[in-house]
Parts: sequence; structure tokens; C-alpha cells
Amino acid sequence: MKPQPEATSIARDGPAGRPRIGVTMGDPSGIGAEVIVKALNDPWLRSLGSFVVFGIEDQLAAAADAASIRPFWFRVPAGETIRVDTGVVVADVEECARGPWLAGRPTAEGGRASLRFLDDAIDRARAGLLEAIVTGPIHKSSWKLARCRHFGHTEKLADAFRVGRVTMAFVAGGLRVALASAHIGLFELRNHFTIGLVFQPIDLLHDALRQWFGIERPRIAVAALNPHAGENGLFGDEEKRVIEPAMQMALNAGICVEGPFPADTLFVPTRCAAFDGIVAMYHDQGLIPIKQVAFNSAVNVTLGLPIIRTSVAHGTAFDIAGTDSADPGSMKEAIRLACSLAAHARTPDETCPRPTQSDLDVPVGKGFPE
Repeated sequence: MKPQPEATSIARDGPAGRPRIGVTMGDPSGIGAEVIVKALNDPWLRSLGSFVVFGIEDQLAAAADAASIRPFWFRVPAGETIRVDTGVVVADVEECARGPWLAGRPTAEGGRASLRFLDDAIDRARAGLLEAIVTGPIHKSSWKLARCRHFGHTEKLADAFRVGRVTMAFVAGGLRVALASAHIGLFELRNHFTIGLVFQPIDLLHDALRQWFGIERPRIAVAALNPHAGENGLFGDEEKRVIEPAMQMALNAGICVEGPFPADTLFVPTRCAAFDGIVAMYHDQGLIPIKQVAFNSAVNVTLGLPIIRTSVAHGTAFDIAGTDSADPGSMKEAIRLACSLAAHARTPDETCPRPTQSDLDVPVGKGFPE
């Protein structure tokens, strides 16, 4: 079933009226093609921006056929220097069309293909042809099999854009949560828990709330690390040694920040509603409440990049790939949010002076008590 495109405008120069959004398909063995097709099948969502999908057209067409969706895109070979002002264009990577895409497991081929899609999107963004990138689900084991030195999207994008500070954040159900630490084991966190580690997400979340979300003076809550926020040192002193000094640095920089609050009460709806954003100390502390309130519509946002990047908050779901049963909610919300943030980012805001990087990297002990 070959696409019969709707009206699409392809421009080679001049500003675009709508935000220009790149969407990467992710691992071809996963549900990326399906959720992208289902999400962008919504005419209202397509009206919010202009889109380039980096992936394999045959897989997108197959997903559309399985869902009884009339293809709505225009195909161009990957690498062609175009920009889309309206509609959806698929930058088709034909050399990746043949592969073990029914394997139902991580493969080196899947890793190489998803990396190629991302690299193409990064190249377009660097050329000023994209204002945001929305990434489909990849499998970290596939990237490892493909000999990629990055753990995932966040690390690769930071390297590609030569950014020293990036933070993983999530948006869902009224919550905006940034993580002080993400892909690191809890026992290993003791060797990395510094004032800089805690200050960075406060700082980057504050800037994002102002520049992207349009909140003039955001209020940020900081979660404690230990039970009962350490209970005055009875259950650990990281709150006093690490978190509170990081918060004082933020206050000195003009950031409105409060805490540290015990995490088991901070995420109670009536309490967290008083804040525009929350900083959690580790992955599951922030992700459990996010996925409880909006499992199918949570969005991953990378803070600190010179370009907006959003992503689905789920994995490749190899077990249901090709069954037409994937929920596109997270992809729809990732695309909607990317369009919204890109619109805000077109009007840059002033930011407060920040401490230097050398101020942030001072270790403050082992972290967890022995």
C-alpha cells in the first residue's frame, strides 16, 4: 500500500510558519512506526506543525495498512536537503528496509538503523531545518550491539550538540519532574551524589519552565533523598550536606526553590499542585508518580539542549510489534508538547546569572552513610 500524500508544501529556504518537527522511528523491530502513524493520523495534531519522519517508509505504510489508515505523507529519499512547511514528509532510509525486523528482540541491525534515523535528524537540526526532535523508542541493548558508546538518546544528543549539562525530565498529568540522576544504579549513586548533581536539574528546569513553558517565575520543589528527609540526620545526612547547599546556590541565582520535602508526601496531588516543577533525586522516585498518573501519555523531555527534544516514555515493546495493538498516547503527547515548546522557544527569555561549572563539581563526601 503506497502512500498517496495529502497537500504538502516542501520549501528549500525561507522561514516556516509552523514549528518544524523531526520524528525518529526508533528501532524498526519495535512499535515506533505504529505509534507514529497512529499519532500523526490525527488532523488536529498535524495542524500544529510541519513534520519530517526519519525512518523506513515500507514499515510506516505497513503500520498504516494494519490500522486501516490512509497514508498521509509524502516520501523523499533520506539525505535530500528539503524542509517541510506543511504536512508530513518521510525521509526514507531505503538501505534499512531489509532487516531482521520480526526478530522480537534487540539486534545490532536495529541499533544501527535507529542510530541512522537519529543522526539524520541531528544533521537537519544542526542545519537549522528543525526546531524540535521527537524520538521513537529504541532499545539500549540494540545500541550496545551496534557498538554505540552512548547509553541512550540523552547522552548521544548531549554529545552531538556538544553540551556539558543535560537533564532528563518528564511531563505528564500536570506534573513536570526533572531527575538529579537517571541511568545509574542506586548503590552507585553514593559515588556521584554532589551539590552539582542536585543543582543542575534545578537550574535547567527553571530555565525550561521560563523559556519553553512561559512561566515567568516558576516555583520548584525538591524531593529529599532519604526517608522523612533524613529526620535531622537520623536516616542520613545527604539533605544537609548536599541537597540544601544546592538549593542555596539556586536561591542565590534567583531561583524560587523549596524543600527538601519527603518524597512520599511531595507527590500528593494537593501538595505538588502548588509547584510548577519538581526535582527528584533518582529515576524511580520521579518516574513512579509520573507513570501512575499518566502511563499512556507521559513524555520524556531533555533539558539543556540547544534544541527541543521530546520522546515517548515507553520502550520498544517487541512483544506486541506488528499486532496493531500499541497505544499511541505517549507519541501523540510528545509531538504535541514539542510543537508547543517550539512555539514558546521562538521568543527567547532573559535568564539569571549562573555559577560556573567549577562551582558545581565539588564532591561532598561518599553520599550514603556506611
